[in-house]
Amino acid sequence: MLKNLTAWIGLAIVLGVPAGLLSAAHPDLSWLFAWTHIFGDVFVAALKMLLVPVILTSLLVGVTSVGDISKMGRLGGRATGYYLLTTAIAIFIGLILVNVIQPGVGADLGTAQMTEQAQAGMGLTPDTLIRDFLVDKNRGAIRNPFQALAEGNVLGIILFTLLLGTALVAIGEAGQPVIAIVKGLDKAVMRVVDWVLWLAPLGVFALLHKSLADGGFAAVKALAAYSATVTLALAIHGFVALPLLVRFLGRMSPRAWLRGIRAPMAVAFSTASSSATLPVTIEACEENLDVPGPVASFVLPLGATMNMDGTALYEAVAALFVAQAYGIDLSLGQQLVVFFTAAAASVGAAGIPSAGLVTMAMVFQAVGLPLEGIGLILAVDRFLDMFRTTVNVMGDTSAAVILKRFAPSGPAPVTP
Repeated sequence: MLKNLTAWIGLAIVLGVPAGLLSAAHPDLSWLFAWTHIFGDVFVAALKMLLVPVILTSLLVGVTSVGDISKMGRLGGRATGYYLLTTAIAIFIGLILVNVIQPGVGADLGTAQMTEQAQAGMGLTPDTLIRDFLVDKNRGAIRNPFQALAEGNVLGIILFTLLLGTALVAIGEAGQPVIAIVKGLDKAVMRVVDWVLWLAPLGVFALLHKSLADGGFAAVKALAAYSATVTLALAIHGFVALPLLVRFLGRMSPRAWLRGIRAPMAVAFSTASSSATLPVTIEACEENLDVPGPVASFVLPLGATMNMDGTALYEAVAALFVAQAYGIDLSLGQQLVVFFTAAAASVGAAGIPSAGLVTMAMVFQAVGLPLEGIGLILAVDRFLDMFRTTVNVMGDTSAAVILKRFAPSGPAPVTP
């Protein structure tokens, strides 16, 4: 199904680009496609409908699948800590570059769709950032969870879900029935996502047409700059930050590490799937990098579940790009929200088909960005997906190299 859906979305992009540019060049002909905008509105509304159930179920499944770190031993704790560190580094690199390059400036998609959330978060002073992030009465993370669910407060939902998932793991056997129910509910929600995603081709065409009709060739230029920014950020993380970690924490030559993971990098680039690459990744780490089998079989599947450096970086850059394209100046406090939300979204992204559509909407909603901007980004999503998946796999292999130094003797720890 997903292969056919990808083909239909690709066709929508191929048709949407010339249709949008035609409308930009000849506004008198825009009526030919104006009627399609209803599909874009319906698709955006459907994405908003999915946000809360997807956050709850996918993030709970992602957190609980990690297992009880205390039972996994020190290796499990170190692996989780390392993955959180590299995700934070990746997002930081992305945010720095998108602020410096500002690829969305000049796209001129208008400012009319700036939401109240985006307006309310502007102009914060540094001394109010943490307070606003945690306890602001409208957008803070520490909220009544039912109120957060009702209002669609993404930050509040994510924080409560992370705490609930951690608690379910911590209580052990008593939490297993609830976890089983959540996994079943997650499958049901994913089926709804499958159904809704069949609206994606029409929605993508309509949103892409509208973005290009409003921005014209300036939007195309901005999209090219955005692609270059994402690619550069991914390259810095994959070929500078991770090699430095491998060198100083793993005590391995970065050249030897890169040479040893050529096969999984190639498979990740061609398939755009960390899960499909996993067998090749394990084999390369064991045979080429001398990672013990128990370490590779534990650390790498864990990374495929929760370590999405490239995805987190990509979504953070996308959020700021769309903000720039719509003339929205995100404050430092709102970028902190983007940082946290992108990191949390990457944990639950592995189980979501066409994850970029849903988790990116989660990040956008957290700071009140117009979801219509997703249509423009999807024009280059598949191309960039190959690069970010490659970086995801590189991050997993760097963890295996580093953590083999701390591998316990005896059998590998097992997730309960």
